[in-house]
Amino acid sequence: MKITEPKIEERAEQPYMGIRTQTTQQELGNGLIPQSLDEIFGWLEQQGVEPVGAPIMRFHVIDMECNLDIELGVPVASTMPGNGRIQPNSLPAGRYAALVYTGIENGVPANGALLDWGAQQGLVWDTFDSDKGDGFGSRYETLLMGPQDDPDPSNWDNEVAIRLADEQPRL
Repeated sequence: MKITEPKIEERAEQPYMGIRTQTTQQELGNGLIPQSLDEIFGWLEQQGVEPVGAPIMRFHVIDMECNLDIELGVPVASTMPGNGRIQPNSLPAGRYAALVYTGIENGVPANGALLDWGAQQGLVWDTFDSDKGDGFGSRYETLLMGPQDDPDPSNWDNEVAIRLADEQPRL
């Protein structure tokens, strides 16, 4: 598996328009992602709005054995009213730990590698308690290189980023 060294960086707030849904990991692999993104891109085009970045998949609550509370979104310069299904949201500003991995099949191990690295560094993630799984203030993946660049998903580059809690332990 090809992954980069994790890094920590300050990021500005990023508005996006997205579709939030509850899904299983299996449903994700059955076309949910491209269908949702096609819907958002089509809607943005109808509104005359240009995307300002690569699509994201934000993980609000993760329970790998049951459901994922996710949001598929497209970054925009500023949010606007949605249409019911497509709604405005934003990735909050803050310090994020991130890495880039190659091959969509490596998403789960790459996420695990970032979480493990964070634990080794003593980092505290921006999390919240949820009875439905692990809740995150801001955890997302961005498709940096995708089907428009190469038809083979094993060659696609993705970034996973997780926001750090505002308060970190003193080392």
